[in-house]
Amino acid sequence: MPVPRSTPPVPLNGAVTVVIDGQGRLTHWSRAAAELLGYPGSEVLGTSARALLGPRRYSRADEPYGGAPGGRVLALTHRDGHPVDVWVRLLGMSGSPDVLAFGLPALTLSAWSDDTALGRTLLTQDAWQMAVHDLDLRVRDSSPAVTRAGRLSEDGRDPLCAMPGVEGSGTGADLLAQVMETGVPVVDASGVLRAPRPGQPDLIYSMTAAPVHDLWGRTNGALTSLVDVTERYRSMRRLDLVYRASRSISESLDVDRTAQDLVDLLVPSLGDLATVEIADATLRGDEPPRSVEGVHGDFRRIAVKHAHGPWPPDQLQPGELLPPIPDQLGFRGLERGEVLVANDPGEYVAFLGGDPGAARMVPEGMRASIGAALVARGLVLGYVQVYRTRRPYAFDGQDAKLLEEIVTRVALGMDNARRYTREHRMAVLLQNSLLPPVSSSTAATETTGIYLSAEGDAGVGGDWFDAVPLSSLRTALVVGDVIGHGLGASATMARLRTAVQTLAELDLAPDELLPRLDDLVQRMAEESDHPDTVGASCLYAVYDPIDQLCRLAGAGHPAPAVVHPDGTARFIDVSPGPTLGVGGMPFEVTEVRIPPGSVLALFSNGFLEAASHGADRTNGDAEADVLARLSRACKPGRTLEAIGRDLAGPLRSTPRTDDITILLARTRAVPADRTAQWQFPPEPAAVAQARELVTEQLERWGLADLAFATELVVSELVTNALRYADGPIGVRLVKDRVLICEVTDSSNSQPRLRQARDTDEGGRGLFLVAQVTTHWGSRYGISGKTVWTEQAIEPAVESENEVRNALPNEVPNKAPNEVLNEVRPEA
Repeated sequence: MPVPRSTPPVPLNGAVTVVIDGQGRLTHWSRAAAELLGYPGSEVLGTSARALLGPRRYSRADEPYGGAPGGRVLALTHRDGHPVDVWVRLLGMSGSPDVLAFGLPALTLSAWSDDTALGRTLLTQDAWQMAVHDLDLRVRDSSPAVTRAGRLSEDGRDPLCAMPGVEGSGTGADLLAQVMETGVPVVDASGVLRAPRPGQPDLIYSMTAAPVHDLWGRTNGALTSLVDVTERYRSMRRLDLVYRASRSISESLDVDRTAQDLVDLLVPSLGDLATVEIADATLRGDEPPRSVEGVHGDFRRIAVKHAHGPWPPDQLQPGELLPPIPDQLGFRGLERGEVLVANDPGEYVAFLGGDPGAARMVPEGMRASIGAALVARGLVLGYVQVYRTRRPYAFDGQDAKLLEEIVTRVALGMDNARRYTREHRMAVLLQNSLLPPVSSSTAATETTGIYLSAEGDAGVGGDWFDAVPLSSLRTALVVGDVIGHGLGASATMARLRTAVQTLAELDLAPDELLPRLDDLVQRMAEESDHPDTVGASCLYAVYDPIDQLCRLAGAGHPAPAVVHPDGTARFIDVSPGPTLGVGGMPFEVTEVRIPPGSVLALFSNGFLEAASHGADRTNGDAEADVLARLSRACKPGRTLEAIGRDLAGPLRSTPRTDDITILLARTRAVPADRTAQWQFPPEPAAVAQARELVTEQLERWGLADLAFATELVVSELVTNALRYADGPIGVRLVKDRVLICEVTDSSNSQPRLRQARDTDEGGRGLFLVAQVTTHWGSRYGISGKTVWTEQAIEPAVESENEVRNALPNEVPNKAPNEVLNEVRPEA
């Protein structure tokens, strides 16, 4: 069985030494002898040495541990009686009959024998490189493989010491110095060693190193073992490149980003330079060709990488089209997924053809090239090319196989990116087609909208904005954000925007409009296969330029901000409401006065996140950043378009995971001298009084030509109010680009326009009103309703004949004053 060993080895002072005189008596007894056999010197000096010998146990042939030349293994007797095997060698002493006996315990002899055998075995084998280095890192002894590898120089210096680590872990000298200093071995440390033959790739070695000790246990060198692991290392690198191509590159949904990631992967792993050229159809998201007959200006270079500096200016630059390349059999191979290798620069130049522009595709000092087509589902998306300029060795079959594996995976990812580009473009077109004009102008506000679609994997969302003109010069401002992205979100947005416009036309207050919109979202969720993904946020505001009041209600949407004419900015504290689709919760109206010339900013959550990127929203830093940005942009005299560019410009170049929507509205006010209003008691005399006051006001405004038609409107509406209401009656005139007439009463009855029969005495009043006005309608307030009409000021009604022509056929021959006197109220 194996013999236990001590580490470090037993030093020489542990050997047994005694002196025997000519009569066989012991005259010298060493301390090691006393420790080995248990006898103190006082007991054995002067006695016969033969007394220590036990019975002969071994013949020369069967000595334990193989014995050793020049001596014998003898069985000596310990003081306590048991035998001790000791290898003994007798040495004569010059000029004296005395004999020196040198002995070693058999176990020590065995350890030394094993060490000698191990060292001899390692340094004589020829399978791998073994070497012993001294403290100066010179080779002290080595195996034949070291000599054959050219590592032995005249001064004993080893090229291993200058060998750099693969992962930048220092040189071989650093590693050996560390081993000898710490005494800790290093196992399987990989490094690069230049191949002795020119034109060959670097070889990868695995090095194992351990400290070497002298007989006293002191470190006096290092043992190194080198094994060629080039193929194993290359296989690992190939697997790593393929894995990275599969995981990181092929998952991108941006064609340009995918191409740049590809060249970053290939350089410097496979070559010194790399390029990617993509068909213009691929970049647009369209269907690329299945077969190409050469290159005729339809492929564009979009990604480059140089391992040793910037891209050379004499080479074809990113964004440029490839020069014409004639068709040849090589293109058929590329279309089938083959890799074309050209280790002779002349082969590559010949493949490019004779066009002068092709010279810009040949890098200076090119030694070899390898290329492949990006083919997915039989479509040729583009090409990738890798060049070696400083590396003096050619591309081999393993390189071609590696490029084929990478390109196959990247092509699938790029095709996904191409199809995503097409869908994203369609979604953006749909989204933009559904949004209102960017700018609009009404008596209440001047508005402009900004919409930036999401990028990357998110896709186009369902954000929208709108500015809807309402009755009495008011304007409704809307911003919404649908949950989700893609065409489905755009379709949902279209439905909601249409619903908001329809409900706004009904003159509903914000707290009445949002519940109806909430009902619609709930129905849409019930119809959806995934109800949990249907929802939206919305902010609805109505601004009145007459009283400069803005009434707002929100459904889970960020509060708007307002920048006053003096430059101060603040968020409007809108009462929060539930997101659309929750159901069963009320919405509360917030009312705030906004002076004319202020800029009201409504935006989606995407703008807040992008504008406050990196700011802490928990302590208000994000809101402060947004207000500061708005205040800087809304300087006096600046147009809304310029303000929008300042707000959205910096966000265009940053990645966007959500849509960014901004609606800016600069408020206006109707001057006080352009409005007139009166209040009348519910008495019959109110009709005549209203007609008289309205006529006088129109004359003061220079609108006497509209007096007759306006008297007709006021008579009809006030008469209706007298018939169906029991409270005071309000009349208001507003002069703007149109003349607005409003009659307010306490009734909640809905006026109806109907066709009266020939035998009916009434029912023609609202019909007459509709004939002499351009628009009319009604809206409800907190109590009662307001019926309003609009009349065009230019061109104005110039004579009573035009009014007569506008009246129904049943009363063509009556004078206008008769018509006014015979008007009957109708419900």
